[in-house]
Amino acid sequence: MDHDGGNLSTASAGVQAIPGRQTRQGAFFQFTQQNLPACKPVLTPAAVIATFLLMGLIFIPVGLITLRASNSVVEIVDRYDIDCVPDDLRSNKVAYIKDDSISKNCSRFLKVLKPMKAPIYIYYQLDNYYQNHRRYVKSRSDLQLLHGLGYNDTSSCKPLESSHDLPIVPCGLMAWSLFNDTYKFSRGPSELKVNRKNIAWKSDRNHKFGKHVYPFNFQNGTLIGGGTLDQNIPLSDQEDLIVWMRTAALPSFRKLYGRIEEDLDADDVVVVQLKNNYNTYSFGGKKKLVLSTSSWLGGKNDFLGVANLFVGSFCILISIIFLLLHVKNPRHYGDTTYLSWNRKSTAGG
Repeated sequence: MDHDGGNLSTASAGVQAIPGRQTRQGAFFQFTQQNLPACKPVLTPAAVIATFLLMGLIFIPVGLITLRASNSVVEIVDRYDIDCVPDDLRSNKVAYIKDDSISKNCSRFLKVLKPMKAPIYIYYQLDNYYQNHRRYVKSRSDLQLLHGLGYNDTSSCKPLESSHDLPIVPCGLMAWSLFNDTYKFSRGPSELKVNRKNIAWKSDRNHKFGKHVYPFNFQNGTLIGGGTLDQNIPLSDQEDLIVWMRTAALPSFRKLYGRIEEDLDADDVVVVQLKNNYNTYSFGGKKKLVLSTSSWLGGKNDFLGVANLFVGSFCILISIIFLLLHVKNPRHYGDTTYLSWNRKSTAGG
């Protein structure tokens, strides 16, 4: 026993005699006990006031710049789903939209109030349309969009995975409900050409929709949904479908239809010949046509500018309030009488 104890003592002494190991153990102890050197800023009243003031001086100019960029965007928004219904059928819009014998042609006149520089983006806007509904979002097959008939498992496309015992490409409710209103634009006697190329994301065209996948048995059932697809054009080139299949997160959304690559002058009148085909009347939806320019920040959106102005103004207001409180009730740094346990003992005494 003594011999063994002596060996243990010698071994322990040998371990303690290793300087590097001792240093590592000490550093590990300091790390676990959070005693390592660190920057510990003291939040003095001057530092807090200066921080809030600096934040305000940063956020307010950024808000003004972004708000100015948003206001530079010229936008024309025209709701047409009601005006394009004949007066005698407005009491039953659903019957009107489902009756193929009634012409759906409609003319709209849009006056340009400010000069619009090309490119002018054309959007269709749908309101009260929940593309983010769980069942609607799941009713598609991404692998089928990429591989076509070579992919047979389309159970996720229910209830539109097949028709007449034949598979549908593309299957599912999302593709079946493709938006199918059309627009033609003219200014005076001349037609405004609409560029409908490159309106979808390049990553979607190249990686999510097959270049050798063609529509098959689409809109061939007893119940017809929205638009049709050209069976001679691969899905990767049918950009209307690609834009539509990128699901919107909110019930009010815009999707790109095309671009007008000509400038429009103030007081110009743009004549729109449209076909009011898409049924939004069954669920109380709205349809709008939007013509919009863009800025370095994108389209028209005042929220970012207003939010920055609000945050900046709030920070400056807080800094002023803190400054007044500090001037009115100053106290010395490190005054221990303000500690909670000291105040309790003072009150008890």
